[in-house]
Amino acid sequence: MSQPTSSRSSPAEAFTAAISGWPPPVLDPHGPFSNTVTTLAWVLIALVTLIFVLVCAALWVALYGSDELRAKLGGEGVVKWFGLIVPAGVLFLLLAWGTTMVAGMTTIMGDELRMRVSGNIYWWRVSYLDAAGKEIHADANELHIPVGRPVVVEMVSEDVIHSFWVPKLGGKMDMIPGRTNRLKLQADKAGVYGGQCAEFCGGAHSLMGFVVVAHEPAEWQRWFDARLTPPPAAAPIGADVLRGSQLFTEVGCAACHRVAGTSAQGLSGPDLTHVGSRQSLGAGILPNTRGTLIGWIGDSQSIKPNNRMPAYRSLQAAELGALAAYMESLK
Repeated sequence: MSQPTSSRSSPAEAFTAAISGWPPPVLDPHGPFSNTVTTLAWVLIALVTLIFVLVCAALWVALYGSDELRAKLGGEGVVKWFGLIVPAGVLFLLLAWGTTMVAGMTTIMGDELRMRVSGNIYWWRVSYLDAAGKEIHADANELHIPVGRPVVVEMVSEDVIHSFWVPKLGGKMDMIPGRTNRLKLQADKAGVYGGQCAEFCGGAHSLMGFVVVAHEPAEWQRWFDARLTPPPAAAPIGADVLRGSQLFTEVGCAACHRVAGTSAQGLSGPDLTHVGSRQSLGAGILPNTRGTLIGWIGDSQSIKPNNRMPAYRSLQAAELGALAAYMESLK
């Protein structure tokens, strides 16, 4: 996860920039909440190092120091103070300060953008919510947020325990079945940021990623408004796209996936209404291109083993190309 790229970057370039580079994302905060986590981490590292040195020094004096040295340092008192009392006091103060410092990462003020993210094996269901908590836009594996505005993410799980983590933008929070947890994110700079499931959830856990795209406020509003406007009914489509839309129903894709405005209303898989405009495929693991679409549709199991999408190895190359063309048209 490197420096975020401009929103004008191609999907492949943006995806590559989001998941690679230096410094590591945990040391490169791009928002107030991630900055809090980074500050806390550096203080913790410094104090733990100090405590380690003090304990080692006290242990060395106790085991190898001369009687004269131990007498000068206060005898057994040095071990009690620097081996027990001082470390315990430092850790207590760190706990109190850290608890106070991170309290704002979950405090709801009321002016935040509200979203809900549901963890699934091995993908993310994304919902944009109104003030009453009602879904007004559905997406998958990608979050779009405005720069400079805090976002409250409600986190739930639909199967096992997952953990939601965008290192550059905020802290880490578990997603537990039957429970709703909340975490705040904020980006101070437009760009593409990589996220990851940080709790082992099965064989393809390491391949359960996602992307957060931060827009300038006006650009984000245009993006959001466009998602609420249904596509024109008479929009021209090519032969490949038409064939792909037919295959989408014929081979059973519509049973698992939803495409707004069509008969495809499946809910067990990611919403594909705007899949053609996403930065990545396969829950943040592939750039969204024609080639990767064909590969994912044809044999997703070889790319992400044990995911819930079957491999369509029986489809011919032309059929895979038509399905990919249809996916690309869904913007």
